[in-house]
Parts: sequence; structure tokens; C-alpha cells
Amino acid sequence: MHPASFTYHTPISVDEALSLMREHSDAKLLAGGHSLMPTMKLRLATPAHLIDMRKLRGDLQYVRDEGDHITIGALATYYQVESNDIVRDRAPLLVHLINNVGDLQVRNCGTLGGAIAHADPAGDPPAAILALEAEMVIRGAEGERTVPAGEFFFGFFETAVQEGEILTEIRVPHQKGGSSYQKMRHPASGYAVVGVAVVLEKDGDTVKTCRIGVTGMSDGAYRAEGTENALNGQTFSADLAGQAAEHAADDIMPLEDPFANADYRRQLTKALTKRALLEAWENA
Repeated sequence: MHPASFTYHTPISVDEALSLMREHSDAKLLAGGHSLMPTMKLRLATPAHLIDMRKLRGDLQYVRDEGDHITIGALATYYQVESNDIVRDRAPLLVHLINNVGDLQVRNCGTLGGAIAHADPAGDPPAAILALEAEMVIRGAEGERTVPAGEFFFGFFETAVQEGEILTEIRVPHQKGGSSYQKMRHPASGYAVVGVAVVLEKDGDTVKTCRIGVTGMSDGAYRAEGTENALNGQTFSADLAGQAAEHAADDIMPLEDPFANADYRRQLTKALTKRALLEAWENA
């Protein structure tokens, strides 16, 4: 498998990368490349220009605690994020989820921002980004703008990052309460057949807040609002978790492929949601 021919660029600044994107509408950004390169080899993506971001890592490869949230540069690798003490302490869900991404080579080279911007429907990070209610900082010719996770993912490989823009930073609020990420891994690719991320805060025996991000189920990651609404403000129990999990795929059109049909994905989503809720409650 060989990609179609393309022109290769290595900008040394974000401004230069933005200039190249304005100049070439048929360009793709290369961050870690573990999602983009396979699609190029299969010729599912055929950009005429490839803009390699590796020389921008000095500007976009960082993890910082900003008081009430963590800022993560878009080119920070999975390993840098999962091994960072700030993230381990302030956003443990993100660490748990990253441990389920690919293998060691992928986590050493792949970038969190690249995965979020690529928005593979079976990618892991969007589930946690939604459950943590993170914000994405996007930079373009007109300056910066901040987009909340709930408005960032549009569908199949589509996000709020528009033509000529670059995702530069992820802002993750300090996590409150317990969390869990439950995933069924595709045996060949390692991607999520379905993955469910939960952040749950409790007040005594009551669910104070619950946020659930689901990936792999549909053409894009989404919040399981039906399950959230069935839990928030209620006295928690295993029975309630099971009943609420029945709504995790409400009004969602499941993906179908040779490995998992729609009914299988729907039932898997419910089962993983219940499992994630029980674990999040235990460590809340």
C-alpha cells in the first residue's frame, strides 16, 4: 500500500503552517501520523500537500497546571500526557483512557491533539474530552477561538476546526469525582469497537453530576445525555445504573462493519456504560 504523491512541507512556526494552509486548500496536517498515514496508504485520504508539524513541538508540546484546569499543547504525545504528574493527579480519566490507546510505540509518537483533530469515529480520546468537558483552542488567520467539547465533534472525521485553522491547545478542567473508561478493543486495529468514558461526582448516596462520552458507536463521539439525565440527582444503585445505561444509545445511528453490526454495538454500548458507571461510583 502506497499513498498518492504529495508535496511535503515542514514549517517552523504556527504562523508558517497557517500560511501554507491558506495557500493550499488541499493540504493535511501531520501531527503523530498514526491515524492519517494508514488512511493515506489506503488512499482514503489523498492530500496534495502534507504539512508536517514536528518542528513546532517546541511551541505546542507542553502540559501546564493553570489553577482550575490543565492546558495541554496539541503536539504533546500520549506518553507525555499519561506520564505527567499533573494529569495523573488532576485528570486521572485521561491517563486511564490513554493507557488503552494503541501500544507503546503509538503512545510515544502519537499526539493527543492530532487524535482529537482527526476525530476518527473509533478513536479513544474524544470520549474523555467530552466527559471531562474540555475546551479546544483553535488558531486561524483571524486569531484564536475556544470551542467547548460539546460543540467540537461534528461527525465522521469532522470537527469545528475549519479550513485554514489549527488546533493548538486542549484545556481540561480539574476532574471532580470518580471516573472510568471501558472499551472493547478491535483485535486487529486496537481501535474502539465501543468505548465509554464516565466522570461521576456524588453527594452521599446521590449522583450529583454525571457526564458520559461514547466513541466507536456512531459516526462521531457523543454525550449519552439520556443516561446522564436518568442519573443526575438520583440515589445511586446498581439497578439504577443498569436502567440508565439502557438510554446510552438513544436516538443514535450505530455504525456497522464486518466485525460488529448495529444491534451488537447498541448492546455493547449499554453494557460498557453500566460497567463504567459502577466503577466511577466506586472511586468517586
